Amino acid sequence: MQKHYQKACDSIMSGTLYVVATPIGNLAEITLRALAVLGRADLVCAEDTRVTAQLLSAYQIQAKLLSVREHNEQQMADRIIAELASGKVVAQVSDAGTPAVCDPGAKLAARVRNAGYKVVPVAGASAVMAALSVAGVSEPDFYFNGFLPPKAGERQKLLASWAEADYPIVMFETPHRIEAALAEMAALFPERGLLLAREISKTFETFLSGSVAEVRDMLKADSNQSRGEMVLILHPAQVVKHSDLPEAAQQVMKVLAAELPTKQAADLAAKITGESKKALYDLALTWKNH
Repeated sequence: MQKHYQKACDSIMSGTLYVVATPIGNLAEITLRALAVLGRADLVCAEDTRVTAQLLSAYQIQAKLLSVREHNEQQMADRIIAELASGKVVAQVSDAGTPAVCDPGAKLAARVRNAGYKVVPVAGASAVMAALSVAGVSEPDFYFNGFLPPKAGERQKLLASWAEADYPIVMFETPHRIEAALAEMAALFPERGLLLAREISKTFETFLSGSVAEVRDMLKADSNQSRGEMVLILHPAQVVKHSDLPEAAQQVMKVLAAELPTKQAADLAAKITGESKKALYDLALTWKNH
């Protein structure tokens, strides 16, 4: 272990901004490379210096902390660039997880790179990937939404747009909005698969899995399940198969129906695919009715 830690220390470059992932709960999740960078950094930019001070103290690291939050990120960038210009090593951390992923950091990284200095990621714990790894989704791609909109109308519109999504969707939600969000999902797609990962890697870590309606009922039955940091993974919608039409013909119809009146789209799709115009037209009607 010491050999790898020393190798990480030796690789640290002056005049570089290191974007460091920190534990999302369990302090043991931090990497050797993250410890090397934080121990060597002349300046550590933190979302909340009190939170970061606790992390550094746990590993007996003394570092100069600078508060860089969403509201002052642009202004602080000039100071950080000046520090890099003098050959300093600067680390950027958020309270938990990776900076710039639903946390401050993106603006700072962009400004530093545009100023001609290196921006280097130090990978680590991720609530998104941790939840996905136990969700049981097999699709090769997924959509990361971040936090759901706080306003009910905007949230309902977004959820409705996912009614037929054929890919997993990862989202964050807060304790005081989780009941409303689950109720809205249950109204739209109650039988859709859902995983709710709560307090990942912390003392009260729990994973609730089932249909949207079942997970909603689990939260109703135990108010403790509405507390803490939450990641939701909505499983893909089940694709309705139309055995009478080849998949390729259905796809052609889907593309055309999105741009043309249904009758005209069916007529053109029939000419392209050689399939029945009526079958294509009826298929489009089932999509609209659904």
